[in-house]
Amino acid sequence: MNTIKTGILLCALTVLLMMIGGYFGGRQGIVIAFIFAMVMNFGSYWFSDKIVLKMYRARQVSEGEAPELYSLIKTLALKAGLPMPKVYIVPGDTPNAFATGRNEKHAVVAVTEGLLRILNRDELEGVLSHELTHIKNKDMLIGSIAATLAGAIIMLASMAKWAAIFGVGRDDDEGGIFGLILMAILAPIAAMIIQMAISRSREYMADKGGARISGKPYDLAGALEKLSQASKAIPMQANPSTAHMFIVNPLTGKSLMNLFSTHPPAEERIARLKRMR
Repeated sequence: MNTIKTGILLCALTVLLMMIGGYFGGRQGIVIAFIFAMVMNFGSYWFSDKIVLKMYRARQVSEGEAPELYSLIKTLALKAGLPMPKVYIVPGDTPNAFATGRNEKHAVVAVTEGLLRILNRDELEGVLSHELTHIKNKDMLIGSIAATLAGAIIMLASMAKWAAIFGVGRDDDEGGIFGLILMAILAPIAAMIIQMAISRSREYMADKGGARISGKPYDLAGALEKLSQASKAIPMQANPSTAHMFIVNPLTGKSLMNLFSTHPPAEERIARLKRMR
């Protein structure tokens, strides 16, 4: 069901892009905005692992340095049918984890020091399985596609804003100017909401897949409960552009509206996992 939902949301982004491009610049406007967005997001997709790991001062560890963590990931990756990812530890007390890398062969699983301290072995298995599911489901690629479409929409909206400011409306009438202003305001909001809905859908899928790989849905639920509470008590100094990558939203304490959250409510995720058998 979540796979179908992701497809529908990606289609919605595509349709929104075509509508806005057709209104403002026709087919040429769509192509220009899409190419610019694709170039920007291609770079992000290709080098995202290096950028994010450096941003959070993550350190790669060997089997000798973190034998239990390394062994768990190796066993779970084998169960998931994945090659062994690189293992990183992020300094900091806030418990969290994320996966990155452009494909299965270049995948990375990173956990914070805080996560290793507060979770027991079974809970850790659940979290690691969740991250491996993101890799298996190619969520980095899907996120990049969504970001490209959303980026193109935002770029067209920006063009519409400047056109409205300089009085270049469609057919140069007041209705055209008003339409451009409305588009400039509403289009980025709509694109952002759809992009975040895609992220939330992928989190549900990763929870389900993680529970199946580890065989411990209740332990993953327990881990999410601990991580959610800790993220509120010990906020993480995270960049909003990377918030969607973490297993729980590192910006939970700053969120004003659940509508604009990159993650589903922790309570709903926990309830779904506890219903699994």
